[in-house]
Amino acid sequence: MSKQIWLTSLLFLGFSLGAFGQSKVSLSGYVKDAQSGETMIGATIFLPGLQQGTYSNEYGFYSLTLPPGSYEVVFRYVGFQSDTLKIDLQQDFSYTVNLSAVESSLKEVVIQAETTEDRLANTEVGTEQLTIERIKELPVLFGETDVLKSIQLLPGVKPAGEGNSGFFVRGGGADQNLILLDEAPVYNPSHLLGFFSVFNGDAIKSTKLYKGNMPASYGGRLSSVLDVRMNDGNMKNYELSGGIGLISSRLTFEGPIVEDKGSFMVSGRRTYADAFLAFSSDSTLNNTDLYFYDLNLKANYELGDKDRIYLSGYFGRDKFGFDDNFGLDWGNATATLRWNHLFNDQVFLNSSLIYSDYDNVISFGDAQITSGIQDFNWMESLSWYINPNQTLEAGINAIYHTFIPGAISSDDEQSPFNNTELPERYGLETAAYVNHEVKLGKQLSVNYGLRASMFTVLGPGTTYDYDAEGNIMDSTVYESGEVIENYAGLEPRISASFLVNERISVKGAYSRNRQYVHLLSNSTTTSPVDVWIPSSETVLPEISDQVSLGYYQNFPWTGYELSAEVYYKDLQNQIEYRDGANLLLNETVENELTFGSGYSYGVELMFRKTKGKFTGWASYTWSRTMRQFDEINGGAEFSARQDRTHDFSLVGVYTPSDAWSFSASWVYYTGDAVTFPSGSYVIDGLTVPYYTERNGYRMPDYHRLDLSATWFGKDPRTNLNLSIYNAYNRKNAFTIDFRESEENPGTTEAVMTYLFPILPSVTWNFNF
Repeated sequence: MSKQIWLTSLLFLGFSLGAFGQSKVSLSGYVKDAQSGETMIGATIFLPGLQQGTYSNEYGFYSLTLPPGSYEVVFRYVGFQSDTLKIDLQQDFSYTVNLSAVESSLKEVVIQAETTEDRLANTEVGTEQLTIERIKELPVLFGETDVLKSIQLLPGVKPAGEGNSGFFVRGGGADQNLILLDEAPVYNPSHLLGFFSVFNGDAIKSTKLYKGNMPASYGGRLSSVLDVRMNDGNMKNYELSGGIGLISSRLTFEGPIVEDKGSFMVSGRRTYADAFLAFSSDSTLNNTDLYFYDLNLKANYELGDKDRIYLSGYFGRDKFGFDDNFGLDWGNATATLRWNHLFNDQVFLNSSLIYSDYDNVISFGDAQITSGIQDFNWMESLSWYINPNQTLEAGINAIYHTFIPGAISSDDEQSPFNNTELPERYGLETAAYVNHEVKLGKQLSVNYGLRASMFTVLGPGTTYDYDAEGNIMDSTVYESGEVIENYAGLEPRISASFLVNERISVKGAYSRNRQYVHLLSNSTTTSPVDVWIPSSETVLPEISDQVSLGYYQNFPWTGYELSAEVYYKDLQNQIEYRDGANLLLNETVENELTFGSGYSYGVELMFRKTKGKFTGWASYTWSRTMRQFDEINGGAEFSARQDRTHDFSLVGVYTPSDAWSFSASWVYYTGDAVTFPSGSYVIDGLTVPYYTERNGYRMPDYHRLDLSATWFGKDPRTNLNLSIYNAYNRKNAFTIDFRESEENPGTTEAVMTYLFPILPSVTWNFNF
């Protein structure tokens, strides 16, 4: 492997040697919002004379290295007035630009944070970005802004079910999505059993989704990366904002620590359904816990011209319980400490220390079952802005995982549960990467990289050998720090863009990804009772290879775009459960698993209008997702749970004036593949279902219309939002169960459960 890495590194350097052929000078700095001082991610810095440019990075930093001379530099960000700098560049020069919002921004709502021309020229395939302003305008459940439900309206992204914040990307499972909040992984992104996500829209700056073709700096999951960044906080003024709704309220306070040098942001949210239940005359209801809260914190400070530190954190908790009989209690906690350092105007370093913790508690009377996962993460990433045509990135990453598979405890001596604690498991996940983006002329751009990853299973721990029937034959005990197993592999990535003309581009990409942590779940998406396990001597790393092609076109009419992407994904070492598997508090849970392969392919179409009083998009996905396991379905292929042939979304936002904004979304998709009984038989007077083919049936098709209206009134600092979820009261199936008919004993009937009828909500939002 080391020989391959060195050869690849030499190849990168070979492309870069041209940078030293003549004397160069650099123009660098930050792009910021003039009103708040927030840095801008993905702003465009363009040189019209050279028809070249670059983008600001995740921290708003940009760098251009050029021969000495006179230049015109244009800074732009959609929804903001562009700024032009004319400069005679004879030596390194630092310039921070402050962009002002367009006054008519309410009328000129935009969908993404990049211009349509930038989208054609960049090398990104299968990448989607939504501004938080757009997300806040979409109608959602209970009137709550929701990042995860918004991305479910994009092609290639499929919701996990009614009201659920889980999602599937291009045929992958819910656990194959890497969800990051300020670089910290979030293992369960759901509140209230999936009806809300953990992302409070008031605290979020940007959201970017990579559907498999991710840069080499990301790794650890097969299907996608959702990179969510929090606001830094207003650098110039103190600001109080929030909203009061029927089911939840939120409050955000931000402002400068020292004006233009440091800032902070504190944002909190809580539901209060439990407050209304307390007034119920039903003793069961008034003793019910049903709420969640979350808290986002962030601070940053400039230590000097070349150094800046950030500290951010997230803390969220759900409580759901009936009296003292049953309860669920789960939550996430993350913390990120980052240091940005400029070695010079071309070289940018980000160093991060990251902590992530997810735990859950299930209560049965006095007994409690606990489980979770905890990470300590160190990252170093270096960016070298060689010239406007070349950027080189490299980095290292190490994550120490602690897997807490579960424990049950009770203080009641009469409890039917025996106190049990499964041993914790440990793993070290490491990676190194290098990524090179280069423009080869005005038409062709290439982004290629290599990620080398390794996973080490560490003791203390015990491994087991099984016979053909699954019985334990032998075991091996490992001491603390001993290496139980090692896995390693290379993950190449490459994407390219070719500009056919000023309005059309074609792109292609290939990527390999490896996943070393796995979710054991009996549900279709993440839930509080899920258990994360590491790769082991039995559970191999999951591997995916994806190829995708795309066609992109901007029409002569301003703001109209078309994109079409096709993909094929091959999946190795996929995990399923044997029939009757026991996943809860099972030390030998690997023996309940079976392993196989899979593949998915599809076509994704999107037509959108990005400018004007009326904006929106129409997206359509046609796809198939199949699995094959020797021990399931007689070895024959079967549809994966997330296999849906058709998925269609319509989104529209109409802003006729500064006083009103209206939005609507309509979704339709074919039903999930499910396993239903093919018949039944009677044993000792009991009707027992008979199952044949795995996932051989389909749920009913799903469709729903959501509406929203926002009135801004005379005071621009406040607005009133009315949202209607499921406007035409469609009864979409949440579950279908089978039971013996009361009217015709001995026969089986299907019973459908649905969650939400037509559901209005009102929210008052303010910003002072």
